[in-house]
Amino acid sequence: MSPDASSAHSRESGNPATGDQAYPAPPLSRGRAATREGALRIALPIAILALGLLIWEAAVRFWEIPPYVLPAPGLVLRTVVTDWSVLSQSLLVTLTTTFEGFLLASVGGVALAVLFNQSRFIEYSLYPYAVILQVTPVIAIAPLLLVYLQQPTAVLVCAWIVAFFPVLANTTLGLNSVDRNLSDLFALYGASRREVLWNLKLPSALPYMLGGLRIAGGLSLVGAVAAEIAAGSAGAGSGLAFRIIESEYRLNIPRMFAALLLLSVAGIVIFYLLALINHLALRRWHESALARER
Repeated sequence: MSPDASSAHSRESGNPATGDQAYPAPPLSRGRAATREGALRIALPIAILALGLLIWEAAVRFWEIPPYVLPAPGLVLRTVVTDWSVLSQSLLVTLTTTFEGFLLASVGGVALAVLFNQSRFIEYSLYPYAVILQVTPVIAIAPLLLVYLQQPTAVLVCAWIVAFFPVLANTTLGLNSVDRNLSDLFALYGASRREVLWNLKLPSALPYMLGGLRIAGGLSLVGAVAAEIAAGSAGAGSGLAFRIIESEYRLNIPRMFAALLLLSVAGIVIFYLLALINHLALRRWHESALARER
């Protein structure tokens, strides 16, 4: 075979004939790529937060802004430490209400979604009222509930109202999105409605259900805070939102920022805790939780 033919043959077969041809760089291993992405997910938000806090601190010091107008981040952190005995009790009250509202919304939303899936009559009768609860602003409902219910009960009901609909809507969507071929297969083998629900529909709806729960976790905190603000405006309450209203009336702005900081941290912890549960439940079989290839 001539050198030209050998070179052509080597190009067609993908094997280089000479050492002059450049080899492609070896791809980054999947483990290293995942580690790098995870580090970026953590490092970049922290860097942005640190930059924002530095700018905030510098602006307060440069323009000598008084604490009752805008406290510096350092003062806010010191207030969290010095007022921890008061703020921690209020945080516990808010988190307890949030958890109770989330639990009621989770159980009620999933149970009602199952009923909707099993009976179109029930769905057509009750679903419009669930929509009404969702679209009515909870800040408008809270004062009315405070008239007829005790303050802790009214706050709990507000947290439940806000968190209920995402669980109901997502679970209903998941139960109604089962693969028709699998449904026909279960029917072919004579599976009962209970067997179809337990072995097919609920497992298929699990990603939708967990997505609704992840949304509901943060919304239950929002509902509890909105009701506490309404109660605090009436002079009642003991949660973090009440401390914010109290601090506003007393011009204790550092404590107001400290309570707001604790609320934000609580919301972030709730979100990532539910995201972790979602990942652990789906990581071995669902595409949304599998490691992405880069």
